[in-house]
Amino acid sequence: MNVTLLRSPFAGAIVWAILLSAYALRPQSAQAETFVKTQIHTIPTVTLTPKQFLTGDQNGKPAVVAGALRIPGPPAATDKLPAVILVPGVGGPDASHDRWAEELNSIGIAAFILDPYAGRGAFTINDRAQLGQRTMILDSYRALALLAENPRIDPARIAVMGFSLGGAAGLYSSNERFRKMYGPNSTQFAAHIALYPGCDLIYHDDTKTTGKPIRLFHGAADDWVSIVPCRSYVERLKKAGADVTLTEFADAFHAYDVSYFATPVTLPNAPTIRNCSLAEGENGEIIDSKTGKLFDAQNPCIEKGVHIGYNDAAYQATLKAVKDFLRVTFNIK
Repeated sequence: MNVTLLRSPFAGAIVWAILLSAYALRPQSAQAETFVKTQIHTIPTVTLTPKQFLTGDQNGKPAVVAGALRIPGPPAATDKLPAVILVPGVGGPDASHDRWAEELNSIGIAAFILDPYAGRGAFTINDRAQLGQRTMILDSYRALALLAENPRIDPARIAVMGFSLGGAAGLYSSNERFRKMYGPNSTQFAAHIALYPGCDLIYHDDTKTTGKPIRLFHGAADDWVSIVPCRSYVERLKKAGADVTLTEFADAFHAYDVSYFATPVTLPNAPTIRNCSLAEGENGEIIDSKTGKLFDAQNPCIEKGVHIGYNDAAYQATLKAVKDFLRVTFNIK
């Protein structure tokens, strides 16, 4: 296959869509006993630098990303369903997101598996800054606008759920400032869910949210993305009147819901900002709060060496909590 083609803005989305098309109209697992129709979508978007995103400059590099909308129910059904946009972390969607989609489908919720990497090329854990969390927030708003126009989706019942780097979309898309700059005018997210997100950057006015409920789930043993800043942020949000909770799991590492990592894995070269303290400065700059200097990839607070690993107890507890939360939020009987 032509390598130059695969690096074009459109090709990644197209190839990803072709691969996923094999899942269209497939029944779910016997356990779920749910028929699912899959629609493949591409979404025009842009890739923004952190400064562009924070200053409202939308003149980023054009891109087209992809997503798979999995709609549960009888093939001829026409009723409008609630939906959840699943935003992955580094590398894009994998089997764990497919598993989450099946679980959501099993309770009558459509799932849109977003791939922010499709159409942008491949990124690794060592150069993830090329596709930062703020661009994923923008992509989640673009996906929201797309789903709101879908005849099978109820635009008033669309939530976002992010994982790790994508957890920023789950969490910070609740920010009213960001919503006004990048969200669609016709609708907004009904709920925000984030698994092991990074909360290590304090934004201007970051306690002013849309008022929609926010749920965070995090491992206290996570040495890739520290839970400590999330504790502080949640307390600030609560003081501001937000409907927010943080559920902690004492023995859970990063990616605790990914069953592929049944045996914990060490990533000695993976960079982490677990001991960095960052804040939004003037004109969209990111500042090291401890030194007052601009933050960059050479900052001495950046360390290497992290662990990831599945924790079944934490996953099962999160799964139950998320389902219960969405049943109430979406008024599912």
